[in-house]
Amino acid sequence: MVSSQKIFLFDFDGVIVDGMNEYWHSSLFACEKYLNSPHISVDKSLYMKVPNTFKEIRPWVKYGWEMVLIVHEIIKTDNPIKNHSKDDFIYNYHENCERILKDNSWNPKNLQKILNESRKYQIDKDFERWVNLHNPFFEVINFMDELSKRKIKTGVITTKGKIFAEKILKQLNIFPEFVFGYESGTKIKIAERLNKNYEILGFIEDRKKTLIELKQNLKTSHIPCFLADWGYLKETDRFNLGNEIKLLKLDNLKQLVAI
Repeated sequence: MVSSQKIFLFDFDGVIVDGMNEYWHSSLFACEKYLNSPHISVDKSLYMKVPNTFKEIRPWVKYGWEMVLIVHEIIKTDNPIKNHSKDDFIYNYHENCERILKDNSWNPKNLQKILNESRKYQIDKDFERWVNLHNPFFEVINFMDELSKRKIKTGVITTKGKIFAEKILKQLNIFPEFVFGYESGTKIKIAERLNKNYEILGFIEDRKKTLIELKQNLKTSHIPCFLADWGYLKETDRFNLGNEIKLLKLDNLKQLVAI
């Protein structure tokens, strides 16, 4: 039986904060310090600005380790991904990722590990600088505060490592009831577990496929789903949502408080 306790769920990157600068910076540093690839040369100027190619590929990313792979391909000395070849890379995104893993004898677990090492190194060396690479969406933070005032709990489900998400949330003075990182399993399974003890009032996520999977799962299909218009969306994501998933704009968050 579902508890009378109410909870609202949030994705993290692209929903609560814009972490684009951090993604690029940490993935680039992972490539430079930990990857030991003979195919790249890291110029310090690369840290100054996030390339458009990376920004445009980002909506296809599901897990953090993929960003290390993408950055490697963008900064390669031979045949790097440039704007003119970006569309070809995106068109067969998953197949290309698998091919690059195989060509370099990499595995996702190790790439995730070096991304985590990159973040840990930066946090230990200069926490303020690292945390300031994240730009918060204050409208979302205010919405979370309002939910708290109404005794509605909040939960954050992210594919980032839990320890890193918690450090950023604490800096923003946000203390959700739960923070689940990639270590906790898929977002669908986490929602299933929470559903046993809570009435889930909604889930805000910027990955359309995740929301579709949530709606297709019998145990989570009743959860109201909101696609974050301000997140890392593909051009086509805003269309053909059907009645099951609502496109949510930052300005409309106030209306959700009426729940």
